[in-house]
Order: sequence, then structure tokens, then C-alpha cells
Amino acid sequence: MEQKSAAALILAERPAQPSALSNALVFGWRAVLKFKHIPEQLFDLVMTPIMFTLLFTFVFGGALSGSTDTYLQYFLPGILVQTVVFNSLYSGMGLSTDLGKGLFDRFRSLPIWSLSPFAGLMVGDILRHLIASLIILFIGILLGYRPEAGIPGVVAALLLLPLIGFGFGWIFLVLGLIMRTPNTVMTMAFTGIMPLVFASNIMVDPATMPGWLRVFVEINPVSLMTTAMRGLLAGNVTLTQLGLALLTPALLTAVLAPLTLWLYRRRN
Repeated sequence: MEQKSAAALILAERPAQPSALSNALVFGWRAVLKFKHIPEQLFDLVMTPIMFTLLFTFVFGGALSGSTDTYLQYFLPGILVQTVVFNSLYSGMGLSTDLGKGLFDRFRSLPIWSLSPFAGLMVGDILRHLIASLIILFIGILLGYRPEAGIPGVVAALLLLPLIGFGFGWIFLVLGLIMRTPNTVMTMAFTGIMPLVFASNIMVDPATMPGWLRVFVEINPVSLMTTAMRGLLAGNVTLTQLGLALLTPALLTAVLAPLTLWLYRRRN
């Protein structure tokens, strides 16, 4: 009997090694489960975009555009981009938290694709981006926003937003590997994000700005993304606008994904 068992073990085929996609999906599911076990994350995810949308529309809308309805048509596509950029920093904070708990030491010892834990963080980010974007669109429609491109434009916008978030997410993963605490990651992230977001065309038409500032605003990646988002929702986007909007996320991914893996591997 023992000889048969030993022979069966010898003849048994070794299970196929999971693919990179399979690894990424497993870690992505882990990121999804965090919403179940840490529901307070949803509060910040939901309330922050709602507060920005309501405050800027009703406090500044009349002064900037003459009416809140007119300003909402200009502002809402921009707040979608702003929300995705802000939400991207959670991947860096999550990475810093996991590193502090020693979880990534365990992940590194497993026979898995090296980037799969980071891919899981990105999946969690994509879910956050979609949830926040849908909430903003819903609130905007209740307030009177009307996407002229209809459902196809909304779908295209929802496809562009995760791509933007994916590119920006690598910045915060690098910060998560370099900084020692989640709070430090958040502080450094906001220090870099705030000038990009507020010195852009999200809230104000650059034509009203001083010339020296307008030059920066017009080449600001956040402005280029916002212009493409407005074009998608209005139905008049051009290929040039889409290309410029995707250029920065593509460059960030190409440069920072290898850097993230290098930083991760050289950690003790």
C-alpha cells in the first residue's frame, strides 16, 4: 500500500504555476475584501467628492460663471479627474501599511509574479475610481448636469478615468516604498498633488489667469486630462486631446513600474 502511494506521488504531475494575471486577480480580490473589513474607507471615498462638488458648485459657481448650472457643466468633468488623482494616493498608503505589518515580506517569499501585490493595489484603486466617479456623475445629474454625448460619452469617460488613476498610482507606490509611514506618504503626496490640481483648468478658465501662470496651466497634465474629459462628455473630443491626456499616465507607468519593482526587491 505504501509502495503504491509512493508511486502515485512520483507519477503525479506538478500543478501548473499560476499566471501573472491569476496572481494579480487574487491580490485584486484581496483589495476588494478590504472594503468589507474596513468600511470606513468608503466614507472618505464617498463624502470627499460629494463635498467638493456641492461646495464649489454652489459657493463659487455663480461668481465664476454667472449661474450654478453653467458652472456645473464646466466643473463636473474636472472634478472627476481631480477625484481620481486624489484617490490614487491610497495605493501608496496601503502599500506603506502592508510593509509596516510585514505582509510584503511574506509575499516576497511566495512563488508569484513579482508585481502581483502591486497589481492588487491598483485593482483596489480602479474600484475606488469607478465608485467615486459614478457617485459624482449621479450627484451632478441630480443638480442639473447633462452630458451632451449621452451614455457613450459617459462610458468613454469612465474608461479613461481608471487609466489616469493607474498612471498616477505608480507615483504613490514609489512613495509608499520610500517613506516610512502612511501619514508621511499622504503628506508628501498632497504636497505634490495640490499645485497640479488647483493650478489647472478644473475650476477656472485659464484665460482669466495671468500670462505666466496660464503657460503652466495649459501644459499641466491635469489640465490636459480635464480637457479630454470635457470633450468625451460633450461629444467633441479629438484624438490629439485623448493622446495628450494618456501621455502622462503612459510615461509614468513606463518609468515608475520598473522603479517600483527595483525598490521593492532591494528592500531588506
